[in-house]
Amino acid sequence: MKTRVIILLAIVLSAFALRPDRIINGTVKDGANAPIAGVSVSIQGGGAGTVTDRTGRFSIRIPNQARALVFKKAGYIPLTMPVPSDSVLNIVLTQKTLKAEVLADEQIKQSEQPGRVSKSLAFNRVASAPATFSGAVMQMSVPTESYKPINENGFLSVSQQPVTTFSVDVDRAAYSNVRRFLNNGQMPPEDAVRIEEMINYFDYDYPQPAGEHPVAITTETTDSPWNPGLKLVHIGLQARSVSTENLPASNLVFLIDVSGSMSETNKLPLLKQAFKLLVDQLRAEDKISIVAYAGSAGMVLSPTSGSEKKTIKDALDKLEAGGSTAGGEGIELAYDLARKHFLPKGNNRVILATDGDFNVGISNESELQKLIEEKRKAGIFLSVMGFGMGNYKDSHVETLADKGNGNYAYIDNIQEARKEFVQEFGGTLFTIAKDVKIQIEFNPAHVAAYRLIGYENRALRNDEFNDDKKDAGDMGSGHTVTAIYEIVPKGAESVYVKTTDTLKYQQNRTLTTSNSGEMMTIKVRYKKADSEKSVLFDLPVKTESVGFEKCSENLRFASAVAEFGLLLRGSEYKGKATYADVIQRARNAFGKDEEGYRSEFVQLVKAAQSLDGSQGTARK
Repeated sequence: MKTRVIILLAIVLSAFALRPDRIINGTVKDGANAPIAGVSVSIQGGGAGTVTDRTGRFSIRIPNQARALVFKKAGYIPLTMPVPSDSVLNIVLTQKTLKAEVLADEQIKQSEQPGRVSKSLAFNRVASAPATFSGAVMQMSVPTESYKPINENGFLSVSQQPVTTFSVDVDRAAYSNVRRFLNNGQMPPEDAVRIEEMINYFDYDYPQPAGEHPVAITTETTDSPWNPGLKLVHIGLQARSVSTENLPASNLVFLIDVSGSMSETNKLPLLKQAFKLLVDQLRAEDKISIVAYAGSAGMVLSPTSGSEKKTIKDALDKLEAGGSTAGGEGIELAYDLARKHFLPKGNNRVILATDGDFNVGISNESELQKLIEEKRKAGIFLSVMGFGMGNYKDSHVETLADKGNGNYAYIDNIQEARKEFVQEFGGTLFTIAKDVKIQIEFNPAHVAAYRLIGYENRALRNDEFNDDKKDAGDMGSGHTVTAIYEIVPKGAESVYVKTTDTLKYQQNRTLTTSNSGEMMTIKVRYKKADSEKSVLFDLPVKTESVGFEKCSENLRFASAVAEFGLLLRGSEYKGKATYADVIQRARNAFGKDEEGYRSEFVQLVKAAQSLDGSQGTARK
């Protein structure tokens, strides 16, 4: 009899184990039946997650062993629900109020008394921000995350410094990292807010290059919405788009961190899902290798055709986290594989996926930079995909990507992975123009002072513009780059412009453009992907300014993102900026927004507004 019971139990358990994963679809709404975008949906106890779209909808793959789903969003009480037996789950989240939070805490306390279990809360014991009588939300610290200090650009006098130079930046990691903080109910550290990366996270409708150059320039000038009397100059660069079938073959090496710090749900499990999306985009002519590193590094997959998708995905599935991090050793092995299978006319690239915690191996940052720069000169580029939180080393991985002629992204959910590896596949992996630099000369007859918003980490000396040995940012297929200057017109007064003595030897110089209608001249220098010699072209910009409401959606939305960044940083140049103004102007510039990114932006601004106000510590 005992043997029969054991056999029957084994059959039941094996049937359960073999039950396939399933997909659950649903919506999340508030008490007024309005959809909520940006709600984090995850599997309790670990596993991949997702985020609701602008209509409040979500879709998530559920493993057979999953028991509950967790729903979280800043400003709402977290909710944990048992996995339903059917494939549809509709959720209602309650906004955080003192009464609601106190009631929830009281119910949890009652349910935890011996012998008592509240059925309604049996699946709702989720840690939320502690409630206080002031309604404040306590902000979690980030003691082990590191960010490069940002010394915000100030206004420069044209009479003293008429020329400014910077490198383009197509990285967007700062935006998704800021989103991660806000979705977790925290204001981001000020140095995590790189405004240029927030602006460049979004696509803009700039004209495609029509001439000989692979990059086109678009400009607009209007009034500053947050500093009356000042002007905004919006500069848009558009890289030529190349269809996927016309892109060169790829020799890619996935370099994957499997150290112990990568074991969390939003690290290695999310990483695997993200790279599988990339694998789905590969062609037969593309070759993929996989190197994993922890206490030591090893090859997980030898070069494999992109047509063998199952083989590549199986190799990814076998990865497990554990051990310390030998990042340097892993990079050396990955570069060695890329070199051995180098494609002279192809795309040779190492894609590093990590939380940035390099603590063993070549841990010296200058040595790592030297190695990456040497390989870059040999035609092997490096892109970095950051994952996770807690020990996230943003400052480290950003530097590595910059030195490797690659882009840097922070992947906080599967939607972001889809954006990087599916929607923007060409831009992420295929370089159209490298070492792209911008130099602007302002005409003192029309401009008294200027300030570049963001790009603090991308500033170049003016003499470096003509130096082909000086590294700069790269633009991939279809990439856009947006820069915004705030200027003080000639004759206008501004509290931001300090009085300086007139230059003794410059005051009598002849200004050949003093009576012209040119406000400034933009010069762009770039190299073709297969060349080390730069190409130069320029574009004079007239003084014409149009009313803000008559400007393109590109300018209006980009300026809203810039203003949001000023608020998050507590910038001294934010003037009359407010969250309400950001929301209103962004809503009026959604455009098509087919993927809902601009709609999601408004939800993040609302979250920041709630956090900043409820804490009583609005950044100044």
